[in-house]
Amino acid sequence: MHEESRGGSGGKVTWPPVTLLVLAICGVAIVADGYDVVIYGAVIPSLLHDHGWGLTPAGAGLIGSFALIGMLIGATTVGTLTDILGRRKMLICCLTWFSVMTGLCAIATSPEVFGIFRFLAGLGLGGVLPTASALSGEYSHPKARNLVFAIIFSGFPVGGILAAFTGMFVIPRFGWQAMFLLGLLPLALIVPVALKFLPESIAFLRAKGRHAEAERTARRWNITLEDTHEEAPTTTRPSAETDPNSMSPVKALLSRDYIVATLCFLVMSCLCLFMIYGYNTWLPEIMRQAGYSSGSALGFLLMFNLGAVVGQLLISLAADRLGSKPIIVTTYLLAAVAVILLSLRLPTAVLYAAVALGGVGAMGTQTFVLAYVSKYYPVRMGATAMGWALGFGRLGSMLAPPLLGLIIGAGLAFQWNFYALAVPGVIGAALIGLVPRAPGQEAPVGHARADGPVRSLPEPT
Repeated sequence: MHEESRGGSGGKVTWPPVTLLVLAICGVAIVADGYDVVIYGAVIPSLLHDHGWGLTPAGAGLIGSFALIGMLIGATTVGTLTDILGRRKMLICCLTWFSVMTGLCAIATSPEVFGIFRFLAGLGLGGVLPTASALSGEYSHPKARNLVFAIIFSGFPVGGILAAFTGMFVIPRFGWQAMFLLGLLPLALIVPVALKFLPESIAFLRAKGRHAEAERTARRWNITLEDTHEEAPTTTRPSAETDPNSMSPVKALLSRDYIVATLCFLVMSCLCLFMIYGYNTWLPEIMRQAGYSSGSALGFLLMFNLGAVVGQLLISLAADRLGSKPIIVTTYLLAAVAVILLSLRLPTAVLYAAVALGGVGAMGTQTFVLAYVSKYYPVRMGATAMGWALGFGRLGSMLAPPLLGLIIGAGLAFQWNFYALAVPGVIGAALIGLVPRAPGQEAPVGHARADGPVRSLPEPT
């Protein structure tokens, strides 16, 4: 979408019905994504005490990585395919796929079969975030981009909250298998709504030459199309050898104009997801080893995700005014400080507060990094950039479960797990300063270069 249809005259931020619709569908899809990821952390204590499977902490950590390997493959491949086949189609396909595979986890008869289903579910899970992010970003006003991303990415910790609450009540009564059967709900509830109401990205349709379809979508949702905001045809640009906007999205990410920023975003996402998945996979078990009951340990997981929801929504309001860089530095350091507090022997109430701050820092950082990515790159390569950032980030999420599992299995003090989670926060805070100014960002307001990124307004960084 373009500024005129999102913000009206003068760039004033408004929320038209189509924006609210896209945010609602994409947000609920990410809720389902968050639930599906976090349930594994909720059921690990049950799996470790299932004598029929004989799992060790290291084995459980390895299985936790299976889904993350799938998510790495899904994020990079689906993110790239999204810029080729369309946001709407890929989001619906990913929702259907991971919902079915999650349901099949409930009938797994061994750790090996369970791990295979988790890997297959990860393929779809990895594609949801970059696809939903790209579509939501294109249907939102650039001045509210951090808030929009905070809203939809709040769905991930909301899904974690649902998983923690559900685990408290469902696992003791029906067993861990019921948690995965509930993963079939997106197939029954979200997919039909998306098929009927979710619009395709107009920028994508026009970039692919599907102008009639773009016009029909614009008429349906009362969107004003302005040809002057589209990228110029390739015949008016420099050759593909020198112009990143005429390259394939993947090649453009690694071009001279974007390579430094791309590498920084990849590593920052890796550090964020290491912290997030370290928390969500092992926090209940770490706190149980620290002497808390299973119910209380799940309460820490609940507080982590609850803090992420509330905190990142509040911080996003400042991010849209101050710019992405100072906010990302703050959230990275907040995550590191919170983890250090958890390693100390403090009153329970203080520990709950520290866990909440950890949720704000870890998940908030990932949200604002992705919002920054969506503003930094042109629309035509936005889903690819998001997919690569999330895909490379999965290396961090894949490393966290087995590494922390090895620390737990080695019998080291539980504090060492928190030390391992604090270091990425410090590194990430330093790394954000290396991201250069986006190409074409110096262009005057309302006069973006025809051969540069499609940005309606310059934004603080």
